[in-house]
Amino acid sequence: MDRSTPASLYSAQFMDHIAHPDYKYKMDNPTYTHYGVNPSCGDELTFSVKIGDDGRIEEAAYQGHGCAVSQASADMMSDLMVDKTPQEAIELCKLFGRMVRGEETDDSKLAALDEAASLKDVSHMPARVKCAELAWRTLEEMLENGSSEPGATATASCTMPPHTHDEE
Repeated sequence: MDRSTPASLYSAQFMDHIAHPDYKYKMDNPTYTHYGVNPSCGDELTFSVKIGDDGRIEEAAYQGHGCAVSQASADMMSDLMVDKTPQEAIELCKLFGRMVRGEETDDSKLAALDEAASLKDVSHMPARVKCAELAWRTLEEMLENGSSEPGATATASCTMPPHTHDEE
């Protein structure tokens, strides 16, 4: 197998998130919605969250298209964010970013990412890092810059340096 695509990345768990995503749907009445795109490769998604009365994320969903890495990452992230506070979600997004960029390798810290920690091998595939990060950056931007009005839509591009999926 090509060294740039570690076999451990494309596990049965990873493939299940692509074939049977639990969180890929249009959410009714989201608290926040945010658009993220990497225009150079075509990965794009719209991420939505519903914040409950207790201030925690009670529902997370996304729509969009892209490569397997971006789609599986978005589904794993959505699952992880349910029941988190916005601040906890932001910290998890930052941790994920450090992991896929190879800046954080401590498995005890990465355990907080639950099954998304299985994407740590992306750090060895520079062209895939931007794909894996798209959903996480989109959520982080949304929660850091979200509107204070429930139901408002904050739309902005989460653009990253160019790459193509041919670099896999």
